[in-house]
Amino acid sequence: MITIISPSKTLDFEKNRELIITSKPELLEESEKIMLALRKKSTSKLMELQSISKSLAELNFERNQAWNVSHDLSQTRSALTAFKGDVYLGLDANNFSDSDDQFANEHLRILSGLYGILKPSDQIMPYRLEMGTKINTIRGKDIYSFWKSRVTDLVNQELLNHSSPLLINLASDEYYKVLNPKDIPYKIIQPVFMDKKNGEYKVISFYAKKARGLMSRFIIKNQIDTPELLHTFDTEGYLYNPEMSTDVKWTFTRDQE
Repeated sequence: MITIISPSKTLDFEKNRELIITSKPELLEESEKIMLALRKKSTSKLMELQSISKSLAELNFERNQAWNVSHDLSQTRSALTAFKGDVYLGLDANNFSDSDDQFANEHLRILSGLYGILKPSDQIMPYRLEMGTKINTIRGKDIYSFWKSRVTDLVNQELLNHSSPLLINLASDEYYKVLNPKDIPYKIIQPVFMDKKNGEYKVISFYAKKARGLMSRFIIKNQIDTPELLHTFDTEGYLYNPEMSTDVKWTFTRDQE
């Protein structure tokens, strides 16, 4: 069983802890091909391309120029603790044990615009590149066309070695679209988190993102490798709602208003 999550736009390379395990991204040489295209973009072009402020564009222009395929440990951070955002607030990986790290490394994957797909122990350099970015590369006009078959193939290879070969999709729609679900011959389960608001259950972005991180943490801390055990998830008021669920879409609701 493998769980996939999205990265975040923000990074923290200073305060967060490092994992004892270290590895290099599987598709690092492919990442270099994307960076060759990204490095040519000026600050003003990055502002337009990524819809970011001038200061952020200047920062990421510098990051792009400094990025290199060698990924020396003095320049990198473990992917599990490098990202900082709502999902990672729920994940709270800074408080993982060595055993948690090991399980996460075998069962958690992070989709990435620049790196394609990452293990928690993979060392990454600072970057900003969302999966939906439209940038011409040697394989097409956007990041999806660059990664699609490669990321899907890698997910299939990894699932082949799992005792429970299925995918738990806790990634955002933007990142999940990098996969070709029809080419994955295993069950894909998508947990959905809804909060009651004005008497109706709705997906509220901030809460849903954090809940995806909370469920990822629940899987790792309890070393879950059987999907049905996800029905016992009851963190921060969310409970499995069988009446609102299907075979592949599992809904968790919270009644607090």
